[in-house]
Amino acid sequence: MSDMKDRIDSLMKGAVDLHIHSGPSLHPRKLDHIEAVREADEQGMAAILLKDHYYPTMPVTRLINENCGFQTQAIGSIVLNNPLGGLNPSAVDYALKQGARVVWMATAHAKNHMDHEAEKPGFQFPQNTAKTVAPTPLTLTDDSGKVRDEVKHILDLIAEADAVVSGGHHHARELFPFYEEAKVRGVKRLFLNHPTYVNDCSFQDITHLVGMGVKIEHSACMFIESTFKMFDTDHLKAVIDAAGVASTFFGTDLGQKGNPSPAQGMRMMIELLLDCGYSDEEVRQMTTTAAAELVGLPA
Repeated sequence: MSDMKDRIDSLMKGAVDLHIHSGPSLHPRKLDHIEAVREADEQGMAAILLKDHYYPTMPVTRLINENCGFQTQAIGSIVLNNPLGGLNPSAVDYALKQGARVVWMATAHAKNHMDHEAEKPGFQFPQNTAKTVAPTPLTLTDDSGKVRDEVKHILDLIAEADAVVSGGHHHARELFPFYEEAKVRGVKRLFLNHPTYVNDCSFQDITHLVGMGVKIEHSACMFIESTFKMFDTDHLKAVIDAAGVASTFFGTDLGQKGNPSPAQGMRMMIELLLDCGYSDEEVRQMTTTAAAELVGLPA
């Protein structure tokens, strides 16, 4: 047991988690942003990204990085849901110029996500703690399947800043033209989160996306013991095989009440990968190297 703990301790040193939902938030959270960075710092992690579905986090991450004395770097991001005007180039422009490194297309307010909530009983997603105005459903493409002009503008801004983009919670049929457009416009840093969750990607879709240069991030919370666990180890191995170890990485997607904390979740994910037979080098690739390269952290 101590040998496993030592391996996990070693792999946590320098690890990068690009998917943490700390608070404050309209969703119930287990810990706040400062606590999340402190916890990561105690584990020796290199960086964590703070993500909120409804506000940009780069002002918070800058305050933490400049005032709290942690070795772990906090990374800022923006998610293009309705509170920021939806697929809004101005919001992206200002966020990137204030240091945001990652831009997500819509998540909770993607039409695809909203359709899942309406049509699929038991669809797992946190609920707001206060009633909000009804969201407008958002799509990346128009009725003819063409990428919307405002999305093209956003991609130009991301390319200019050499920032990172994810297709958010939009459907696979929107994601293929979206990532093609991103490549045409010079975006170099592409990834997609939890493709077999709300995005409805098949294993073949994952392989296709990787062939387009898209890195695949899976949510640890969907594989380890948590309220969001929905996939077994056979699924885990299948999604890794579909993308290959070099194009796969794990963010925890944790921070919710009732779940492991993000750093605990990363430790649990590392242990699960080791138990599945992946080598320490492969696990490091999927919990440190790929994510660090994606956001441009020093190796």
